[in-house]
Amino acid sequence: MFGHITVKDAAKWDQYRASVPATMLPWRGEVLLRGQCIEVLHGSHPHTDSVVLRFPDVETARGWHDSAAYQALLPLRSSAADVDLFIVG
Repeated sequence: MFGHITVKDAAKWDQYRASVPATMLPWRGEVLLRGQCIEVLHGSHPHTDSVVLRFPDVETARGWHDSAAYQALLPLRSSAADVDLFIVG
């Protein structure tokens, strides 16, 4: 799962980021990469940050995303950043 992020409120974003890992544990998810865009080498990338999450399979990734624990964080996420989140396979 990939996420492209444009942070709007750094303090809220830090709070959101600190809360996400606990929601991933029951789904065997892990954060593989989280960082800021340093340089675009080709094309365009309008976002400030990116994240790569790993889950055992697509169904588990969807389960995490749709879980009550993660859904409870969405208002905070929306106020903290604009996020494009997508599953790749």
